[in-house]
Amino acid sequence: MSIISALLTPFTDPLMLLALSLGTFAGVYVGAIPGLTGTMAVSLLVSLTFGWSTHVSLAAMIGVYVGAVFGGSRSAILLNIPGAPAAVATGFDGYPMAQKGKAAQALGITTTMSVVGGVFGVLCLAIFTPVVSKVALNFSPMDYFMLGVMGLMMIGALGGGSMIRGLMGACVGILLGRIGSDNLTGVLRFTLGMNELKAGIPSVVAMIGLYGFSEALMQLKDKNFGVVKQDLSRIVPHFSEVKKHLGLTLRCSSIGTLIGALPGAGGTVAALLAYDHAKRTTKNPEVPFGEGAVEGLVAPESSNNAAVGGAFIPMLTLGVPGDAVTAIIMSALVVHGMNPGPLLMKNSSDLFYIVVSLCLLANVLLLPFGLTGIKIFAKFVEIPKGRLFPIIVILAVTGAYVTNNMTFHIAWMLIFGFLGYLLKKWKYSASPLVLGIVLGSMLETNMRNAIISFRGVGGAIASVFTRPISLVLFLVILYTMINRTVLWKKFMSLFKRQKNS
Repeated sequence: MSIISALLTPFTDPLMLLALSLGTFAGVYVGAIPGLTGTMAVSLLVSLTFGWSTHVSLAAMIGVYVGAVFGGSRSAILLNIPGAPAAVATGFDGYPMAQKGKAAQALGITTTMSVVGGVFGVLCLAIFTPVVSKVALNFSPMDYFMLGVMGLMMIGALGGGSMIRGLMGACVGILLGRIGSDNLTGVLRFTLGMNELKAGIPSVVAMIGLYGFSEALMQLKDKNFGVVKQDLSRIVPHFSEVKKHLGLTLRCSSIGTLIGALPGAGGTVAALLAYDHAKRTTKNPEVPFGEGAVEGLVAPESSNNAAVGGAFIPMLTLGVPGDAVTAIIMSALVVHGMNPGPLLMKNSSDLFYIVVSLCLLANVLLLPFGLTGIKIFAKFVEIPKGRLFPIIVILAVTGAYVTNNMTFHIAWMLIFGFLGYLLKKWKYSASPLVLGIVLGSMLETNMRNAIISFRGVGGAIASVFTRPISLVLFLVILYTMINRTVLWKKFMSLFKRQKNS
């Protein structure tokens, strides 16, 4: 099969087109429900599509994957409950926009920029696969550890500008994330003899409590039962607005593609890095970050959707999944007799181009599907708070339960909800805590693998200065750390004053 024929296959096969369309549409709304992640939806599809043809089954899974990554932004914007971990950063500015009556505008800009980022990631998948996969292959465990540390450097941006408060939150998150069985040895840690804690604390449960349930408690405390009238006059952003943010979109899409191509990093890390990049590089935003800045929506949404294309790169070329969803898709392909890996381009090159075409078409379909129901969804914010709170609580409880079908997780959600309430009351941000939970496993596993690989702590530390990738990441971390310290800021302020005088 020629490259052109492979690329046109989804357009000429009605069943593939139907499966992709239904999958993308379903993914958008599944992703919007807290607790129902794309990983869960795609894993259910594996058993449902077992008897289907390989291409039709693949189309359905890719459609759900692309739709679900975007869908998580809806609940993050409207209810401050991220539908998926990759949508955490979207809620930082999306929810404040909804509280100002701009929910429709926020949903419109996220849809548009998600499509742009997704298409960018797919184009990188098609054009730069050999280059990006080679870079990803050269990453050692120490490099992944340094990448995780880079993520922790964002705590200044996520902790309300306070590095110390952010560090405290991140450390607590890392500690909570270590509850359960050890990733390498299987030894139980901090479980207090409780079987329910063996699997640890799902990050989704923590997010639902810290963002959703805590927000309901805050509103009840403040007795803020006013109705926020929504402006529905403009949903689709003007071309001038898209053009204005195009540079930021492309930069954040590049971040998303590269991070997505690194096995285990995924869209969550990509979105947080992109948000931090936007906050550092955007000069004089119309609205401050954290209060409804459009740039705070553009960055994470373009990045986490670009990470989808990036995640397919190592899966197809190296046989190493980029994230949990591509791991499931790879397993499904193996069941269907396909073998993703180095020999794929030689033995089944048509599959590679079919995946490229499906991903591209799914992102194109995301635009009309993502814009459906926005006026109806935006009206949810206009529901009187006294009636909306029970809905939020029901969604929070349901989302916590369906994560692993465990009632014990509802208790964890309530604990995190009260913790989030206390953090907001004391002017602490919950974001560093979530970041610590998400990155904790990545940091610990890769640090221990590095110590094993380089035969001791000394060898692991020495590798930072002998491996180019580690050295570059170390210099970036060092610069970020210095740039964000109070001493450096005071020095630069004094330097500018002396220069002006």
